Amino acid sequence: MPFERLSERINMAIRRATGRGRLNEQDVDEMMKEIRISLLEADVNYIVVRDFIAKTKEKALGEKILKSVTPSDMVVKLVHDELKELMGEASTPIKYKMFGYSVFMLVGLNGAGKTTHVGKIAEFLRKKDAKKPLLIAADIYRPAAIDQLKKIGNQLNIEVFSDNIKLGVLRIIENGLAYANSNKFDLVIIDTAGRQHVNQELMDELVQIENKFHPDETLLVIDAMTGQDAINVITAFNTKLKITGCILTKLDGDTKGGVALSVRYLTKIPIKYIGVGEKLDQLEVFHPDRMADRILGMGDIVSFVEKIEDQIEEKEAEELAAKFGSGEFDYNDFFAQIKKIKKIGSMKGLLGLIPGIGKQIREMDIDVKRFDEMQALYNSMTKEERKNPRLIASSTSRKERISRGSGRPYIEINNLVRRFDQMKSQMKQISAMGDNVDPSKLTQMSQTKPMKKRTFKI
Repeated sequence: MPFERLSERINMAIRRATGRGRLNEQDVDEMMKEIRISLLEADVNYIVVRDFIAKTKEKALGEKILKSVTPSDMVVKLVHDELKELMGEASTPIKYKMFGYSVFMLVGLNGAGKTTHVGKIAEFLRKKDAKKPLLIAADIYRPAAIDQLKKIGNQLNIEVFSDNIKLGVLRIIENGLAYANSNKFDLVIIDTAGRQHVNQELMDELVQIENKFHPDETLLVIDAMTGQDAINVITAFNTKLKITGCILTKLDGDTKGGVALSVRYLTKIPIKYIGVGEKLDQLEVFHPDRMADRILGMGDIVSFVEKIEDQIEEKEAEELAAKFGSGEFDYNDFFAQIKKIKKIGSMKGLLGLIPGIGKQIREMDIDVKRFDEMQALYNSMTKEERKNPRLIASSTSRKERISRGSGRPYIEINNLVRRFDQMKSQMKQISAMGDNVDPSKLTQMSQTKPMKKRTFKI
């Protein structure tokens, strides 16, 4: 989960300072010192850290904070608001032409995931906005770049336009746009050439494309692991091109993610999308307020709902909700949900979005990469055992039979029982949290009523 280490450090600093009931200037100084160190360790640009600490400290020393009877909530709100301001307050929507086809151009350095994210954004906008996208292979320099884009297009069933590389980039794009117009595509995404380093040749070609075709969006793809050098890359591109937004890739796993807190503040360019996994459907809109929630350990219930409702139909959700409430959740349900979780991402990452149980989730050991091994155990169960998990949990002989039948070590059936119990327990907690995460209401929540957020006493 992104910012996990940063989240731990900041929350520890806040708890340490606010656990005394009332705040004084020394408490604020100690808290700001800890937060400053945690931000720098997360690769946040030092200018951003300096200004963030100065503004936060000034407000924290205000009379309203020092005399508050609930300094904890006051400080959390203060830090939350400042984090959100750093990242841009609100998400920045993508821009389309009102008529005809829209043209997006993706630019960036080699290795940032540019070609992959051409496919990701096409798939995302096809689902979200019902677009009919065409991908243009305009990277004629990198070996196999065109083949890579065609492979991505085949996986997504999205058409890729390519042409004789001897025609040159401008002519290829021109022919591709003509093809898009005649075949009623309403979105064209251009995959441009990248380089290992920003150079004049690369920039001149991109400037020519921009001047001739006037893309509606020029999106810069940045690797979140680039660290503080990402600001230099963004600045170099932005001096030559009209960069309308960034796509931040690899913002998952152990990524420090400091660039997400630095980009908007230093360059005024919004982060529009984040890549949160290797799969072609693992792209999200960047929401500064939701990211601030995650950093402060509040979870992100809106994103949780959106991820779940993409995979679970309303009728199925209602059936699951009934099973959670009655305690009838069984191995058939367990493995059906694991399959869906594989499509969404990691179990830890998904349930880590839920407020209040992040720490418990970090202790869970459900590794979806080992699903095939777990599936072998499931296949060796009888129908009765799948429907009644207690039969396995209470019987050594049944565990031994399943182990032999699956060809897996005996310890793995014990691990499976433990994982099942953990998931069942977490689902009960989710169900008990109320309407916010009632699985029977997941598909309505984001459409019919606003999400309940943590409230702060002012």
